[in-house]
Amino acid sequence: MAPRLDFSVWWPREVPKGTPVVVTMENPNYSVLEIDGPDESEFIGSAVDKGRGKNAKQFTWVLLLKAHRAVGCVAWLAGGLWALLSAVKKRIIFRQGVSIETEKPGKGRLLFRFLRAFLAVSIVALALEIVAHWNGWHFQRPNLWIPETTEIHGWFHEGYQAWVLFRYNYIAALIRTLSNICILLFLIQSADRLVLCLGFFWIKFKKIKPQIEGGPFKSEDVEVGGHEYPMVLVQIPMCNEREVYEQSISAICQLDWPKDRFLVQVLDDSDDEGIQSLIRSEVYKWSQRGVNIVYRHRVVRTGYKAGNLKSAMSCDYVRAYEFVAIFDADFQPNPDFLKQTVPHFKGNPEIGLVQARWAFVNQDENVLTRLQNINLCFHFEVEQQVNGVFLNFFGFNGTAGVWRIKALEDSGGWLERTTVEDMDIAVRAHLNGWKFIFLNDVKVLCEVPESYEAYRKQQHRWHSGPMHLFRLCLPAIIKSKISIWKKANLVLLFFLLRKLILPFYSFTLFCIILPLTMFVPEAELPIWVICYIPVFMSILNILPAPRSFPFIIPYLLFENTMSVTKFNAMISGLFGSSYEWVVTKKAGRSSESDLLAAAERESKASDLSQIHRGASESELSELNKLKDQTQDEAPPVKKTNKIFKKELALAFLLLTAAVRSLLSAEGIHFYFLLCQGLSFLLVGLDLIGEQMS
Repeated sequence: MAPRLDFSVWWPREVPKGTPVVVTMENPNYSVLEIDGPDESEFIGSAVDKGRGKNAKQFTWVLLLKAHRAVGCVAWLAGGLWALLSAVKKRIIFRQGVSIETEKPGKGRLLFRFLRAFLAVSIVALALEIVAHWNGWHFQRPNLWIPETTEIHGWFHEGYQAWVLFRYNYIAALIRTLSNICILLFLIQSADRLVLCLGFFWIKFKKIKPQIEGGPFKSEDVEVGGHEYPMVLVQIPMCNEREVYEQSISAICQLDWPKDRFLVQVLDDSDDEGIQSLIRSEVYKWSQRGVNIVYRHRVVRTGYKAGNLKSAMSCDYVRAYEFVAIFDADFQPNPDFLKQTVPHFKGNPEIGLVQARWAFVNQDENVLTRLQNINLCFHFEVEQQVNGVFLNFFGFNGTAGVWRIKALEDSGGWLERTTVEDMDIAVRAHLNGWKFIFLNDVKVLCEVPESYEAYRKQQHRWHSGPMHLFRLCLPAIIKSKISIWKKANLVLLFFLLRKLILPFYSFTLFCIILPLTMFVPEAELPIWVICYIPVFMSILNILPAPRSFPFIIPYLLFENTMSVTKFNAMISGLFGSSYEWVVTKKAGRSSESDLLAAAERESKASDLSQIHRGASESELSELNKLKDQTQDEAPPVKKTNKIFKKELALAFLLLTAAVRSLLSAEGIHFYFLLCQGLSFLLVGLDLIGEQMS
């Protein structure tokens, strides 16, 4: 167990402080005495004057106890530091090379310069405070008062006194004002989370689920191709997805739906000819098995995913289809996915979207994936489900959903103006009166990023895109004919509170104001803001994933660590351009049960495919040879660590503030700053998650 750190005796000598120490002697001739820290000198003096040996012996015991505590503290800190240095040496020096994160011109570089300047000022302020501490120049808080008759001990003392008065009269008031604003936003956002959780509990208590009118489609009609099944188009947009294309196409081609009633579009935007050949080979294999599947590759690759989908919807044969299901390249739906989603459109002409939730094959891969699972479980089970039940509106997740094609056309179709085309089409459909359904019981397997670099890029796109979209959609929201409360929900809750305010106060309050108050102690943050409310909010976030309760503290620290990326992305999207798409790196993992199920489906499909082989068997063998040759020629994967400069700057800033709080004997502030600084250090050195290839 880590020893308790007590630095209260480091404060001014004229202020009596200390921890009472009770010493019990085994010799019955000695009594039990209580020795107060600041009075020890008087006790020792009286003991020496009177020549009483038992008091000297008791004082020796006190010194031994305090020495034991100090040694334990030093050993604990040294052990933690040694473990951290060993991890750094193992991951960075011995295994891979190190690459420095390159900053592009714009808001990211400006933020890094600000953090670097803040760190330099903090180090200077810490040095000044240490000199002042050892010279006994501290003044009492919170009501600072320096009498005019205070004796000046040189020019340095005079300068320090002027600095204390300046920060008390000018800086502290500004920090308190900014702190109060952030605390107010913090409480508003906490109230929103609490209301969402109450709605989640109400849904669980009442067992509220979307109902299918008229009942689902009959399974026996699949064999005969019943005409009551609507025409469904299934789209798989992908770009250089070497790791996951095969399992995704395989799972989607085995959907339990009449073969003549659905078509699979593989929308390949890959610029690697080898990957294009592999995907063509996979498409040809399934077409030989009787699946209606086509391969599309754009000559002009503009608009990223939105441009890809827009190009696919312009095909003439799309007019024959009523619904379109969209799956990203790493998604593996169950065979009954369409049977569980499409029937919800029957008898509900106002329904434009049916969204399923995500499940993850690699959620237990490392600490990073476990922390992502907490966030995404809350997003789906709480945010999406509550908004779907009570508002019939939520943000489309871009995949694992089925759209009514008429709803897409009425809303203007896919637009290439932002990287969050899924949120864009959802907002425009909502403004046109279409309703959404969220199915929490229908799960589609996919991956979460296993490396911090991939996760960081994904989060940057997810937080810059909504702010860019907010700028574009605000005039349309104001001019729309929907009700006032729906407009307020879109502007105040959907965009401002959950997309702008959350990263703003999280970064400003815990990464800027908190370390700043260590050097301006007159504006100290209360403990409930630092400890109680954040822990309570973390508990609410973990409720949908109860297995993750042991990770509550790492989750809280990691969310604050990610705030710098989210804040930078939010500023970039709000005031700059966020139109840049970086494909999230995937590993192509599958769970053991998924592999067994896939093998079983593969064996059944191979039996049915015998009638399609015939003369084309030689062509398939040639394609398989090409696939094996391409995989053999693939260059070996080299993994590298990256150094993230903004995270490292914040790590040293928070650790500097932790040293300053150590001088002030502020227990909870010190522990929070120390742990948060170490969290930033681990992330900045790329010591969380897998390494990027």
